[in-house]
Amino acid sequence: MTPPLFLLDRASLSAPVIALSGREGHHAADVRRLRIGEVVDVSDGHGTRVRCRVRDVERSRVLLDVQARITEPRPRPWLVVAQALIKQDAAERAIAGMTEVGVDAIVPVTAERSVVTWADERVERGVRRWQAAAREAAKQARRAWVPQVADPCDLTELAARVRGADLALVLDAQAPVALGFLEVPDEGTVLLVVGPEGGLTDHEMATLEAAGARRAHLGPTVLRAATVGIAAAAVLLSRSQRWTIPHQQAPAG
Repeated sequence: MTPPLFLLDRASLSAPVIALSGREGHHAADVRRLRIGEVVDVSDGHGTRVRCRVRDVERSRVLLDVQARITEPRPRPWLVVAQALIKQDAAERAIAGMTEVGVDAIVPVTAERSVVTWADERVERGVRRWQAAAREAAKQARRAWVPQVADPCDLTELAARVRGADLALVLDAQAPVALGFLEVPDEGTVLLVVGPEGGLTDHEMATLEAAGARRAHLGPTVLRAATVGIAAAAVLLSRSQRWTIPHQQAPAG
């Protein structure tokens, strides 16, 4: 059985005995009810995984003896999903699913048809909530790389991201090619653009295509904005080396 994963800052992982306290300690001691001798993993969310054994358990605090330190290389290709703003509950479901599947970064996008907007005072709170959703899902998925959540971008900024990607795709139910038939590069960045309910406008689509994005569809059915990114990410990763080459871990130096 895969050990449970807890997240701490990088500095906390350097000691021979690691303490889980605060929210992580509460989760470990009071929710999961860890017992002395159990094996757990602790990560900084940036590729470092520390294999530990429980030394002591107190209320909302767990002490861990370090057994091994592992460095997991940065995933290749790096999969970024530019997700149009949608209602918060739907967004959290989308982020959780994409994180569990293997998405590496999520970019909130302000689209013309988005029913949700983040006014200036709501941007920081919105990003924090998306980050929290990604963090919790990464723990569920036992991921040592927690997806990054960027600041929201507009169409101009999104087009710049398209130009900088090694492969940029826009989901479009009317596209001439299916996502599952596209070649996925082994290296670099793959950017997947997911529109809001109702899709991207003709102007948005034309702007992204002019920047180098390719349109692709997922099949004959139309998915909700909260689920389409999950399905599309799974299709892309199934065609990449990440799902076809056995997972390798290298000892930390």
